[in-house]
Amino acid sequence: MDLNKSIFENRKAQAAPFLVAHRGVCGANVPCNTMTAFKIAMDQGADVIELDVARAKDGGLFVFHPGMEHVFLRSSRPISDMESREVEEMFLVNQDSVATSYKVPTFREVLDLLKGRVYINVDKFWTDVEGISKVIREAGVAEQVIVKTSTDERSLNEVRKYAPDLMFMPLVREVDTVTEGLSGIHLIGAELLFSTESSPCIQPEYIDKMHDRGLLVWANSIIYNERDVISAHRTDDISLSDSPEKGWGWLMDRGMDFIQTDWLLALKHYIASRK
Repeated sequence: MDLNKSIFENRKAQAAPFLVAHRGVCGANVPCNTMTAFKIAMDQGADVIELDVARAKDGGLFVFHPGMEHVFLRSSRPISDMESREVEEMFLVNQDSVATSYKVPTFREVLDLLKGRVYINVDKFWTDVEGISKVIREAGVAEQVIVKTSTDERSLNEVRKYAPDLMFMPLVREVDTVTEGLSGIHLIGAELLFSTESSPCIQPEYIDKMHDRGLLVWANSIIYNERDVISAHRTDDISLSDSPEKGWGWLMDRGMDFIQTDWLLALKHYIASRK
């Protein structure tokens, strides 16, 4: 993959979808959203690394999933109520909730690590559109970054104001009511969230139309919350416990350009065997 080329050229050059590592590759003693998790993801062949950004009380930006402080930091206080120095002094816990030596990386540290190596999907972009966009440009990774927001007018206007040049994919749930006629934004496609196989946004005619317009489509095989179905149960879980054809294969057959997974290496091996 040549990051000097457009994302559309890189997609056309490969038969398989872009492999997206959800919060890097983590497990055992390695927490998610850490420098080590991102290094592992790159070593395992990720095309895209997804990460979360949290904003401290004083404006400092850290790579952390907002709202999960009680899980990963064993803290009752959100990062948004902490000063940057407080965040920098905290240690993450592993999957058994045991303290590790890993700390919460700054957003800039992670961008410096990933510069020139993979595409970067910045989740929780809406946390601070102006501030996050500024750091992306300062780090010199604007050509690598994909940002997303919901489709409400306030969010879209913030993108128009502060990040019109960054690759943008709106979060489309069930039906796409926004990409047609969307202006003032560097639209490259849409992230599709669909609860059933009959959802309009996962129908072949919609996906074909997106491709005809030169746009890309993204699906998630991850399960963040079993109560919030975002890929009609075509998930990592069913791919691993039953058959990859029922999960990853189904998404590939629908024409997905990105598949976001928590099981990067298993998906990579499946794609290799499918060829």
